[in-house]
Amino acid sequence: MKQIATGSMDSCVMIWNMKTQMRAYRFEGHKDAVLSVQFSPSGHLVASASRDKTVRLWVPSMKAESTAFRAHTATVRSVNFSGDGQNLVTASDDKTIKVWTVHRQKFLLSLNQHINWVRSAKFSPDDRLIVSCSDDKTIKLWDKNSRECIHSFYEHSGYANYVDFHPSGTCIAAACTDNSVKVWDIRSHKMLQHYQVHNGAVNSLSFHPAGNFLITASSDFTMKILDLLEGKLMYTLHGHQGGVSGVAFSSTGEYFASGGSDEQVITTSTKTLNGCSPLMVILCAQVMVWRSNLDSAEDSDGVRLQHQTTVGCKAQPSFSSHPRELRSEALCEPSEHFNGRDSHAAAHTRGASRSVSHSTAATPHTHGHLGSSSSSAQRPQSRASTQRPPRVAAQSPASGGGVPPGLASTLEHIVGQLDILTQTVSILEQRLTLTEDKLKECLENQMEIGLHLQRPEEA
Repeated sequence: MKQIATGSMDSCVMIWNMKTQMRAYRFEGHKDAVLSVQFSPSGHLVASASRDKTVRLWVPSMKAESTAFRAHTATVRSVNFSGDGQNLVTASDDKTIKVWTVHRQKFLLSLNQHINWVRSAKFSPDDRLIVSCSDDKTIKLWDKNSRECIHSFYEHSGYANYVDFHPSGTCIAAACTDNSVKVWDIRSHKMLQHYQVHNGAVNSLSFHPAGNFLITASSDFTMKILDLLEGKLMYTLHGHQGGVSGVAFSSTGEYFASGGSDEQVITTSTKTLNGCSPLMVILCAQVMVWRSNLDSAEDSDGVRLQHQTTVGCKAQPSFSSHPRELRSEALCEPSEHFNGRDSHAAAHTRGASRSVSHSTAATPHTHGHLGSSSSSAQRPQSRASTQRPPRVAAQSPASGGGVPPGLASTLEHIVGQLDILTQTVSILEQRLTLTEDKLKECLENQMEIGLHLQRPEEA
């Protein structure tokens, strides 16, 4: 992962270089808050959407050159590149979704059946379909060529803040204001999974490029990693001091970024998921970049979604709450920390060449649904077994009196948890120091005010 792009309430776009001793670029051009940013698949362009009713295309270099698209009549909340990088789709409070050409910078078409603000719009992996979600409590699936709405999914207890396609293109996931995450099959139009794991509105989500995992960001200050293979909550991540407004996996799956509201940019590495590198769109004032050991796209055997799975959230430990056959190592290891005075509202990261939202991956399938053939979906790869072997290699007890594999795994897990605890204490110490400094500053200001008030009385 080389760069992160962030949008801000101060109307600026920032490009953060992840290599040490590399400066960040600040791009000015928007006249109001930037709500969404994304790198093109090649990484040569950055698109940003703003409350100033425009979308801008930037060349991520020191010159900060940009071109503005002016067609929406209200706030633009979402911008997304097509997989080939030739088109953009935008979603706006003017209740429309618009598609643009990138190189000619021309308006192509408008989709107009929503009756309230459109929060998010995304291309399918094959660029034939567009999915959108709106405050009118619908999620609509569109055919880009015919410009027709193929199907509408209805929300009854809230609306969707964010929606995206699974890497296979066979299903979609929605982050909803009723604290839930829902996954639908776009061919059968049936709900595949329903997760009730958050205590606040879910603001964003991102599929791992391999398609086996889904990460969500919520106003309850947490992120959740969901195991789509088994249909259950896998990890709960704490780190933000406020609501988490965005999260995104990188194109390879080695990293993911999260955005909050605490005015800093943090790079963190994790060691319990399996393989990734550039990231996607985030709404935040603090951006965290995490490294994952989730299964990489290349190693994926495909996902087997369980039909109509519901997950509850009773126990929510700090970093890892649901043990699986994964590496028993620490989940979160902070590696870089960027302090920024600006309140960043959107973020997207990239690696050598690809954008996160359009990474290729193995095709998922579900029992009775996602496994069926379709002209718009890839064939799922066959699996010899639905269970994966443990990632930690076990040594034979007979080979020279080595440590028993069960004990070795337990010890590795304990060491990982100690690392997490140490890092958490370090972060808390830093925050305590900042709090003490602010408190001291407040006391000094109060003393100065008191002295100013006493002088007129004495006079």
